[in-house]
Amino acid sequence: MLRRQFLCLSGVLLAGLWLAGCSGPQYLQLSPERSTNVPQTGSGQHVTVVAVDARESEVIGTRAGGSMSTAQITVSSHELIPQLQAEAERAVHDMGFTPTTEQAQGRPTLTLELVSLQYGRGDSGQPLVDEARIEGVFRAIAQNKGTTYTGTYTSRRTQGYAVRPGEDANTRMLNDLLSDGLNRAFNDPELGQLLAR
Repeated sequence: MLRRQFLCLSGVLLAGLWLAGCSGPQYLQLSPERSTNVPQTGSGQHVTVVAVDARESEVIGTRAGGSMSTAQITVSSHELIPQLQAEAERAVHDMGFTPTTEQAQGRPTLTLELVSLQYGRGDSGQPLVDEARIEGVFRAIAQNKGTTYTGTYTSRRTQGYAVRPGEDANTRMLNDLLSDGLNRAFNDPELGQLLAR
């Protein structure tokens, strides 16, 4: 009798967790950070730095996988772009330049674009295990003296789970993803070399 009650209670708890995992939207506040060293190419020159959100939508996907799901995941541009701006300025400073947001004739510029950020559902092929597949794409555009260099940097992750990730878990996954993208972008030696010409 006790075992049956325990099994029933366990079933109710698991069902509750599952329903909680797929109900309601998530609004994630991301704060990715570059964690690797960057090539030293500058000697104090001023560089105009701009971060831009080039995504088509702030909704990056749904937790349930269906396009009509109400469990949308949203990453707000007005919260994420200031963080990317700060990281881009920090990277340019660490390269040896003096970052600024002011435009000036003939001044080198570096534009960091968030091209896409996607959260989808994969197929793990295992019973009782689902997958979250996330992808982020940055584009860095360096311009100096009539020359332009454009680099595109893609990061992907696949995470298996038995219970759908909550806001904290998704925030960690996406922060790690975008941090990896920032590392890839600012480790590109071509950016600093063009800015230093």
